[in-house]
Amino acid sequence: MAEDYNLPKGALMAGKKGLVMGVANHNSIAWGIAAQLAAQGADIALAYMESNEKRVRPLGESIGAKAYTTFDASSDASMEAAFKVVEDSFGEIDFLVHAIAFAARDQIKGSFVENATREGFAQAMDISAYSFVDAARRASRLMPNGGSMITLTYLGSERAIPNYNTMGVAKAALEAATRYIARDLGPKGIRVNAISAGAMRTLSLAGISGGRGMLSQGRALSALKEDTSMEGVAGCALWLLSDLGRSTTGEVVHVDAGFHMMGLPDDSES
Repeated sequence: MAEDYNLPKGALMAGKKGLVMGVANHNSIAWGIAAQLAAQGADIALAYMESNEKRVRPLGESIGAKAYTTFDASSDASMEAAFKVVEDSFGEIDFLVHAIAFAARDQIKGSFVENATREGFAQAMDISAYSFVDAARRASRLMPNGGSMITLTYLGSERAIPNYNTMGVAKAALEAATRYIARDLGPKGIRVNAISAGAMRTLSLAGISGGRGMLSQGRALSALKEDTSMEGVAGCALWLLSDLGRSTTGEVVHVDAGFHMMGLPDDSES
């Protein structure tokens, strides 16, 4: 019977505090997640690039964000300062959302073999993969009673997607890092997972050559024949970050309308 279980009642995130990193604008997946968490009662701190201040502040105010901080994912000093703001604001936290990725434009077009440079490859790995290791280490120190962390990935980590290139390799590293972080932090009661979201209308997609085609093809070839919805991705995040996600860790959860599991298209639909 239900009363025999310790099931959450009321708002799923009531009493929980956490940090959402990487909101850029109202189309950001990180923003969709932050808004959903706040709607379920969470207290939110937002961390973002300084250049996005004018866009992010009003969004944060609309959900009653409790703290704001800028950061540079490639700088130890900047990351230290950002987490100091979170610690000063909350003391302890219950969750972390990592939505940080970057690769220079010349690293995500044309031939991966010909265009990947040592500098560009290292930069993409640093910002897109190592930043989660860094953020997880810092956030775990603020989770003495356990917690939950998620990061965002994409199918280009598993399959060779045109014009994703170096970012795809970085996302593969991010997914591997998720498993190793989950192993290390598991004994502390901290769950660590990744959400592999389908193509969505974000700034990240706009930076990829042929991004619009990824949207239309993703819809046509998906099992549900629909776009990946922000509600679906944010709902998955809510599950993983709330107590409903208990016992789930080290996973890459696909939220892409079933695109990832499809084989050849049905000839009858062409």
